[in-house]
Amino acid sequence: MSHDHLPDFDQIRAAAARIAPHATVTPVLRSAALDALAGAELHFKCENFQRGGAFKFRGACNAVWSLVGDEARAGVVTHSSGNHGTALALAAATRGIPAHVVVPEGAVQAKLALIERAGAVLHRCAPNQSAREASAAEVQQATGAQLVHPYADDRVMAGQGTIALELLAQVPALDALITPVGGGGLASGVAIAAHGLRPGLPLFGAEPAGADDAARSLAVGERVQSVVPDTLCDGLRALIGQPNLAALREHAIDVITVSDEETIAAMRLLWRELRIVVEVSSATVLAAVLKSGERFAGRHVGLVLTGGNVDLDALPW
Repeated sequence: MSHDHLPDFDQIRAAAARIAPHATVTPVLRSAALDALAGAELHFKCENFQRGGAFKFRGACNAVWSLVGDEARAGVVTHSSGNHGTALALAAATRGIPAHVVVPEGAVQAKLALIERAGAVLHRCAPNQSAREASAAEVQQATGAQLVHPYADDRVMAGQGTIALELLAQVPALDALITPVGGGGLASGVAIAAHGLRPGLPLFGAEPAGADDAARSLAVGERVQSVVPDTLCDGLRALIGQPNLAALREHAIDVITVSDEETIAAMRLLWRELRIVVEVSSATVLAAVLKSGERFAGRHVGLVLTGGNVDLDALPW
């Protein structure tokens, strides 16, 4: 069965029920100092406290527990250099099935160690998208495992969308919501869930200037695949998926690009004011709000901090 299409609101509600026994309801943190800097009321949804240290557990868990009967026995396979691989391995463990993760050469060592510790079988490949997809297909062929794509999978997007259900229950007064944008699984799921509850809610995305394919794609009206990512935000280097781009367009997501310098400054601010270490990719949302102050002035803004799997021996400063 193909899963490369968008989920609907009912699928996201079903995902919330499915992952409830396994996922963490993450806290929302506030900082008066950051509110003052932004000229807005900021509500940080801390997915760095999720199982596996990132929001990805939600989508992976929903995909694993969506498998019926015999589908699950041979396990699951994906390609990932980081949080999705860890999340899928952890989710597979909750069901007692194998997880295979194709990882590109040169991936962040700390993230590979996490994937392995979570119990996955690692398969190495060349560091490009086509090699990742080809290797995943080979593993799938050899093992019979079910493919769980990192972002262009309706089960994964539905799981990520549960963040919006949770956040809008925690902070009903929100009148803007921003997530980082990489492959677009999070942005898509959150958009569908948020607009299922609050149809007119303004939605934003934060994207590194060095991997701005989503912003460019929205500008020209078709998927731009020529961007060669050059950013420290290793979690946001993936090109936007086809169904994900459709969701960004359909839900009128305003994508704001930020430089790595702006993002690193935001990462330091989050440490200073909230006392949390988040991945560079996560800090893009605060960087975007601070950079585009006029778009957020006086608003109650929800910012999704996507993960906290930071290599402390390789901090960007």
